[in-house]
Amino acid sequence: MLRKHQILSLASSSNPQRNINVNSLKLFGFSPLFTSTSTSTNLSASPDSSLTSELPDIPSWVSKQNTGTQPSGDDDFVIPSLATWIENHPKVRLFPTKKPETPVEKITKILKCPYPSPEIVVQALNASDLSVSDVSVDQLLKRFSNSWISAYGVFIWAKTQSGYTHTPELYNFMVDVLGKAKMFDLLLDLIEEMKQLKGYINLDTIFKVMRRLANARRFSEAIEVFRRIEELGVEKDVMALNGLLDALVKGDGVEHACEAFVELKECIPLNSNTFNILVHGFCKARRLSDARKILNEMNEQGFQPCTVSFTCFIEAYCREKDFRNVDAILDEMKEKGCRPNAVTYTIIMHARGKAGEIGKALEVYEMMKKDSCLPDSSFYGSLIFILSKAGRLKDADEIFEDMVKQGVKPNALTYNTMISSSCGHSLEEKALKLLKRMEEDSCKPNISTYAPLLKMCCRKKRMKVLNFLLSHILNNDVSIDHTTYTLLVRGLCNSGKLEQACAFFEEMVLKGMIPKGSICTMLVEKLEKEDTIEAKQKVQELVPNVQEPKITV
Repeated sequence: MLRKHQILSLASSSNPQRNINVNSLKLFGFSPLFTSTSTSTNLSASPDSSLTSELPDIPSWVSKQNTGTQPSGDDDFVIPSLATWIENHPKVRLFPTKKPETPVEKITKILKCPYPSPEIVVQALNASDLSVSDVSVDQLLKRFSNSWISAYGVFIWAKTQSGYTHTPELYNFMVDVLGKAKMFDLLLDLIEEMKQLKGYINLDTIFKVMRRLANARRFSEAIEVFRRIEELGVEKDVMALNGLLDALVKGDGVEHACEAFVELKECIPLNSNTFNILVHGFCKARRLSDARKILNEMNEQGFQPCTVSFTCFIEAYCREKDFRNVDAILDEMKEKGCRPNAVTYTIIMHARGKAGEIGKALEVYEMMKKDSCLPDSSFYGSLIFILSKAGRLKDADEIFEDMVKQGVKPNALTYNTMISSSCGHSLEEKALKLLKRMEEDSCKPNISTYAPLLKMCCRKKRMKVLNFLLSHILNNDVSIDHTTYTLLVRGLCNSGKLEQACAFFEEMVLKGMIPKGSICTMLVEKLEKEDTIEAKQKVQELVPNVQEPKITV
């Protein structure tokens, strides 16, 4: 734990997815990320050029026009102290080289091409000399988890291979991929297939289906899945009910959760978690009086409100910066013998920090020590965040190093907070060294790790480093999502890299991700300013107005 003089020192310096018409896109000569079917403008022609092999090739409808994009000295710049790491990091070799391609590299290159349907992906894979025994299906599904057509194509191709059978875990992963893409008809077909396999559907499967339906605001369908749960071979018990309520609450459907609770509470034995989920839902919706009613019913049913129950109220008051009521809830907890835990204290400290009350935030740590409550990685991460936000980077660094000394291992969220802070303050070398340290600590990065680094590279026009990061993403089997594509298009537009922005924009659309209107408008306006009329028209044609399909369960 932090020593008292460290806390006092800190405190003393405190100051108060949809359907896309993919067939028409093939006419534009697009070559997607990590492929090599066209020649990029303003990029090295060398087959071994890492910049050429990782960035998306420039669409022909952009490259044949003068967009005003000019290479600069910043494009190839790499921090000297990191040059060796960046140069030696495994690259995705998709151009002819003396080194043979691995099966994973071969199949990745195939999957990066635009396909209108999973069936065409299967045809492309069948036409290759690849076998499912040569690759890890799990790895490929992770790499393409945000490109459902490629992922589902691999899934179908693999299960048709002789001597291979998908595990229940891979079926569950595919269910989640389809649910995330809102391809619910295909998802339900897959569930029916799993039902025939006997024993493949478990509670985790049901949780994924209900959560994805609720996130898409298909609340009635999520509830119907629960009603039919026994037909799928899963017991309709309190764990399943809590999973339903949790999905509805997290999908901002607390009213539907309450209706389901009223319908089902007489036929399924409840537990304290059932009530806490509803308390959390009403607190999240700022309906504190309804949350109190649930708390009272919890008491009537013989379940004592616990730390989790009261922490929901604390979180709600913290959102409103109503710290007087936060203190009142803490007093109520003490009266009822409920000790705040690390989560409770983290929420309070984070809220105080965001409100600019750094001194008060640091006092929370002293409260923790008095209660003999040990901080966890989330608490440290929150403390690092509020110190960084206040510009106290040295203090944040000390906290980061101290948590390691105290035996609390930084997790991905901790590293992400440090990296985001460094990028936000344009500390390029520090941010990249943190990514390197993360790699050395065997802490697996996620897309939130890379987002601030990509944004910084776009802002600084560090194209070689951007290229390195894209390779790093793929090598860690992280799939680029809608938000990250949007970040890349916006960042490259603002930096005058219109050709690269168009390449990412087109790849985004080919993956079935519909760009937000503001991104389309920005790109069109930038292209219009450069008098690239044809390119502007192609961008406008890329995103047709399509209705999201509706389904019934």
